[in-house]
Amino acid sequence: MGLFDLKAKVYKPVNEVNLGADSDETYIHANVKAPRMAGILVKVFAWLLELRLVGAFIVEILKRNNLVHKLVSFANVSEPPLFTPTHAWEDNVEQQVCLIKSNSTPADRVAQAIDCLPERKENAINNSGSNFHRWTIKDYYRAYCSRGTTPLLVAKRFLAAVKESSEPNLNMSFFINYDAEDILRQAEESTLRHERGTPISVLDGVLVAVKDEIDCMPYPTTGGTKWLHKARSCTEDAYCVRQLRSCGAILVGKTNMHEIGAGTSGINPHYGSTRNPYNIDKISGGSSSGSAAVVCAGLCPVALGVDGGGSVRIPASLCGVVGFKPTFGRVSHSGILPLNWTVGMAGILAGTIEDALITYAAICHHIPFRQPTPSLPEITFPLLTSTNSISNIKFAKYGKWFNDSTEDVRSCCENALDMLCKHHGWKTVEVTVPEIEEMRLAHYATIASECTAALAPHLAKLDFAEMGWDVRVAYQVYRSFHSREYLNAQRIRNRQMHFHREIFKTADVIVTPTTGVTAYPLQSDALNTGELDYINGAALVRFMIAGNFLGLPTVTVMVGCNKEGMPIGLQFIGRPWSEATLLHLAYAMQALCSKSYKKPMVFYDLLKKEELLPRNGMTKA
Repeated sequence: MGLFDLKAKVYKPVNEVNLGADSDETYIHANVKAPRMAGILVKVFAWLLELRLVGAFIVEILKRNNLVHKLVSFANVSEPPLFTPTHAWEDNVEQQVCLIKSNSTPADRVAQAIDCLPERKENAINNSGSNFHRWTIKDYYRAYCSRGTTPLLVAKRFLAAVKESSEPNLNMSFFINYDAEDILRQAEESTLRHERGTPISVLDGVLVAVKDEIDCMPYPTTGGTKWLHKARSCTEDAYCVRQLRSCGAILVGKTNMHEIGAGTSGINPHYGSTRNPYNIDKISGGSSSGSAAVVCAGLCPVALGVDGGGSVRIPASLCGVVGFKPTFGRVSHSGILPLNWTVGMAGILAGTIEDALITYAAICHHIPFRQPTPSLPEITFPLLTSTNSISNIKFAKYGKWFNDSTEDVRSCCENALDMLCKHHGWKTVEVTVPEIEEMRLAHYATIASECTAALAPHLAKLDFAEMGWDVRVAYQVYRSFHSREYLNAQRIRNRQMHFHREIFKTADVIVTPTTGVTAYPLQSDALNTGELDYINGAALVRFMIAGNFLGLPTVTVMVGCNKEGMPIGLQFIGRPWSEATLLHLAYAMQALCSKSYKKPMVFYDLLKKEELLPRNGMTKA
């Protein structure tokens, strides 16, 4: 190994690893050694990496210094590789759930989800900033049925809001593409159905945005690039979009995203950098940046994203909304860009847990993608009318990992978890989740290899000048991974599947902060080139990886804000196919914290009769 010899790690057999609180396993903090770069610096760095010999040498130095070589490349791992995170169906004992029939239609499932929700008085938005509530799917449906407003009027307000948000004083960059004519056509059809008293479902007339990594007619699917839609045409809706459309939802366009999902900030030099509605001088997070921000800003109660490395949950947490990623295979991959096919899948961004459940009901399906087991996993919905009847819940908490965050994130999440346990009589169990940093690097090697393989046929013909500078850097690192590294990464995946199965024998869910930091400043030098900020990036993905690498269901819910008023999220990681339990717990957490939610700086109330108010005193980076 010569220059790169770092006494590579020899992994002990999995059955010798102690997962208890008294474990002597070493927790490795992500000691990222890479300076922040933007502007001319990132351009120079990209040029250097694109020089064949010089670039290869620099990349290997980076991999050496950031422990990739020690923990993945040259590591000795005895377990066989596991290439997909598929899970056999186990009859999990979940409390207070409703079993869904396998032949039910999306509209049928949505109706069943509504029956699982508690009755609640119509929401009210308090503009003083205290006791802030978001309009929900049920609120829109009530308004339509009572003739208080119509889908057409809401769609017109939406278009006015998007136009306002794009003006220079805000420059929110929510969307890559939207078609006013198509939106109004859908809204007119929904309005007619409501006037006739024949809405398809509670989603009829509800605005839903779609990340530009998911096929949705009549739009091209760009993946946040200026070129990918030219190489790959969109000819029909993705399966999840088709299910929403069959419920009467109005698909309002393609949201902005980090180019090819290759970053966590949401900074896109081609379509503008999506700004955080809580503070437009902060990042929104990525890569599903636009989907999180439109929900946060009140433009849509729900949106679709894709989560390959926390790409739904990171922006959800930074923007103070719900981010929900089901078990791998629970939502079809059909019609989603195949950038990371064993770690990524569609996820949901919503203003509330209730709306996440309704949307999940529409897009979930019984036949898991590439699921080899003959016993198909059942779909269950949580009976949210009876949260208090759930008993004996145990949260697995790895203290060293949980506390590897900023003081404001750590204290807020700790207080929220304590409050939840005290209120419901639930307990926290101290455990050790071993090899966290090893798993992060193995996931990186996996997602990099899969993205490179997916794009290779197109990149051979591509002029790199069409790519953002930060993505050009990412691609040079991505393409450096070879077969040994990929195989070792899959061996580490196998180890982690074992560890997590053992942890779930003693606890119902694993609990962590969602991100290690809150939204950080959006700096002007990054707007045209993107930025390389691997230190903040590592902090954002610190708690993300198990959900993607191991295909586990995960959900994040807002539990408070830091001193600057930026949102903080708490994450629950569940057993395979335990979506109902996760939503139960997140709903209970939301109920305790929602009274403290504050209205974002940029927010549009599409159900108010007054005209949209101008936003004053706002600056841009």
